[in-house]
Amino acid sequence: MAEFDSQTEQRLMTDIMELLVTHYGAELSEDELDYEIDRVEHALEHARTSHQGQFRKSGEPYIFHPLRVTHLAARHWMDFPSVIAALLHDVVEDTPVTLDDIREKYGEEVAHLVDGLTKVTSEILSREDLKKETYKKTLLVAIDDIRVLCLKFWDRIDNLRTIDALPPHKQKLIAEETRTVYVPLAQHLGMGYVATELESLSYSLLYPRRARDYEATIAEKKGVNETFLRKIRARVHNACEKQKLDILLKDRWRPFSLASARSKQRGFSALYTLEVQVNRIMDAYLFLGILHGLFPPIPGKIRDHLNLTSQHGYQALKTTVQADEQRLRVEITTRKLTRFNESGVLAPGFKFRHENFRDLIRSLMEGESAFDTESLRLASATIQVYTPQGEIQTLPEGSSILDFAFEIHDSLGLHARRGVINGRTRQLKTRLLDGDQIEVETSDKPQVLPKWLEWAVTPRARNSIRRYLRNKVRST
Repeated sequence: MAEFDSQTEQRLMTDIMELLVTHYGAELSEDELDYEIDRVEHALEHARTSHQGQFRKSGEPYIFHPLRVTHLAARHWMDFPSVIAALLHDVVEDTPVTLDDIREKYGEEVAHLVDGLTKVTSEILSREDLKKETYKKTLLVAIDDIRVLCLKFWDRIDNLRTIDALPPHKQKLIAEETRTVYVPLAQHLGMGYVATELESLSYSLLYPRRARDYEATIAEKKGVNETFLRKIRARVHNACEKQKLDILLKDRWRPFSLASARSKQRGFSALYTLEVQVNRIMDAYLFLGILHGLFPPIPGKIRDHLNLTSQHGYQALKTTVQADEQRLRVEITTRKLTRFNESGVLAPGFKFRHENFRDLIRSLMEGESAFDTESLRLASATIQVYTPQGEIQTLPEGSSILDFAFEIHDSLGLHARRGVINGRTRQLKTRLLDGDQIEVETSDKPQVLPKWLEWAVTPRARNSIRRYLRNKVRST
C-alpha cells in the first residue's frame, strides 16, 4: 500500500494545480486565479472527508480514484468547474453528500456536472434498465454540456486501469461496453488519444492472452531497435539543427488492439511511428524535405492530412522512408495540432460542430432501444462527400446514398428513388467512397421499404425510416 500514501496524494494535487495555472493563469486575474484555486482545494478536502474510510476493491483508499480522474481532466484543458466536479464525482453516489449540498457549496454549474455523472437509482427498475437510464441521463446532459461526457471518459479510463480486483466476467462486460459506446463517442469528439487508450484497455481485458503476447513482441522490438532508433534520432536532430529548425521527437509504439496484433507479423515498420512535432505548418513541410534528404521516401506512402481537416480534428503529414536497414513510418504535425488530437473538443482553438454532435445524441436516443450502440459506429471512421453544389457532407465509412439523402433532409430521404454518383445512376443502397459527388433523384410520394433499414447505417436515417414505417402501420 506504499504507493497510496500522503506523498502520492500531494504529488497528484501539485500536478493538478500546476496544470491549471499553466492553462488558465494567463487569462485570469491574480484574484480570480486565487479564488478558483481555493475552490479546488476546498473540493479536495470535501472529497477526502466524504470518502474517509472508503476503500476500492483493490484495497487502495478511495480518494486516489477521484484524484487520478481530476489529473486527467486537468491534463486535457478542462476548466475549474469540471476539475471540481471530477474531485466530487462519486460523493453523491457513494456518500451521504447530496446534490443540494454540492449546489450550495459550489454552485449550479458544478452540481449539474456531478449530476450528469451520478448513476440513476430505483428500487423498481432492473439492473439492465438502470444502466440504460444512466446512459440516457448522461447523454441528455451531454447534449448541452459535452464536459459531462469528457469527465465520464476520464472516470472510465481510470476504472479500466485499476479493474484487476473485479471478477473476470464483470471486467469483460465493462470492456465491451467501453469499446462499443465510449470509444466511438471519444472519436466523434476528436479525442484521438482518449479513444485509443479506451480501446486498447478494453481489448486487453477482452483478449488478455493476445495482449500479453503483443506486449512481449513490443518489448522485444524495443530492445532490438534501441540502438538503431538512437542513431536515427541523432541524424534527424543534427540535420534540423543545421537548418535551425526546432523539433520534438517522440517514439510511438502501436497500442494493443486486434488490428495491431494482426500487424505484428509485419514487423517493426507496422508497430512503430516516429512522431515529429514542429511549431508551424510551414515547418512541417520544411522538415519533410529534410527527412527525405536524409532517407529515401517509399513511393506511394506520402499522405498530406495537414490541409484537409478530418472530422475528428487530427492533422499530420505522413510518410514512410527507408532508414538504413529498416522502413520507418514518420508523422509530422504541429504542437497545436497535437493538442487537438489528444484533447479534441477541449483543446483551445479546436473547431467542433456542436450541432452535429447534438443531432447524433438526439438521434441515438430516438431509436427503438434506449441506447442503440450499433449506430455509434458512425463515428469510428468517416468520409467526405459532396453535394452537386460542392458542399461537403461528412458521413460514416460505409454510408449509402440513402444515408446521404437523410443527412441533407428527412424529406429528401423519404422521397429518395435512386442516386447519381459522379454522373452515374446507382441504387439507394450503393455505398459511398471518399470524394464522391452525389445527387439524389426523388419520387412524388415516399417509397420507404423495411429493407431500407439494412441499407442505412446512420442513426438519423435509421430512426427516420423506423418512424415512417411505424406511422404507416398505425394509419392502416
